[in-house]
Amino acid sequence: MYTLGSLVLALQVQDGSTPLAGSGDVIQLIQDTGPLNQAILAILFIFSVASWAIIIHKAWSFRISAQQTDKFLEVFRKSSKFSEVQAICPTLPASPLVGVFQAGYAEMNAQFRLPHAAASAQPAANPPAPAARPTLKSLDAVDRALIRAGSTEVNKLEKRLTFLATTASVTPFIGLLGTVIGIMIAFGRIGATGSTNLAIVAPGISEALIATATGLFAAIPATYFYNHFTNRVKVFSSTMDDFALEFLNIVERNFT
Repeated sequence: MYTLGSLVLALQVQDGSTPLAGSGDVIQLIQDTGPLNQAILAILFIFSVASWAIIIHKAWSFRISAQQTDKFLEVFRKSSKFSEVQAICPTLPASPLVGVFQAGYAEMNAQFRLPHAAASAQPAANPPAPAARPTLKSLDAVDRALIRAGSTEVNKLEKRLTFLATTASVTPFIGLLGTVIGIMIAFGRIGATGSTNLAIVAPGISEALIATATGLFAAIPATYFYNHFTNRVKVFSSTMDDFALEFLNIVERNFT
């Protein structure tokens, strides 16, 4: 039985002509692993690269969305007409409030009742009647349109975040699989040689530790940024809810 001190000492001691297995750099250690462990490491590497690509893309897109949302709210609260707000919507495509506003604005315009028929039926001698103010048939329909648009925008914001959640939950177990395989290899070498020499055991243990470390390297940032982005989505969702209420208040005051 090796004590902890003797194990550390054995790892540090190297023969001049034959270095201990697994004592080289990490790249060489990965190259020395078996095909099955290399496949596991490749899967973990793919998960890690894909999750970092999503993290970078989401961080950039959420930053742009926040900037454009602030600008949209500034224009919306300074404008006296919805048509003025509609005119700047194409310049702010990243803001989720644009989709919510356009859905409510479209539903509102579809409900306007303009008495064209009554005006055309009047005799030509009579002076034209003043144009009636547009009114809404159903404020609830506008509310439903805003809710549907808000749900659509939240789904857009959450796109690809499920992959981060999958990476965070799956990769530690894939790394654990590599750990188990490495330990199995170590015990297999012991059984085949009948020796408990560290040079026999160390390669399998090294493969196990590499797989575990790679799984954690993929899982930890995915877990952190999934929680971070989920919180950002909640903030955007709350902003959309507040905007929908503000939009409805303006519509109710002016068109009902």
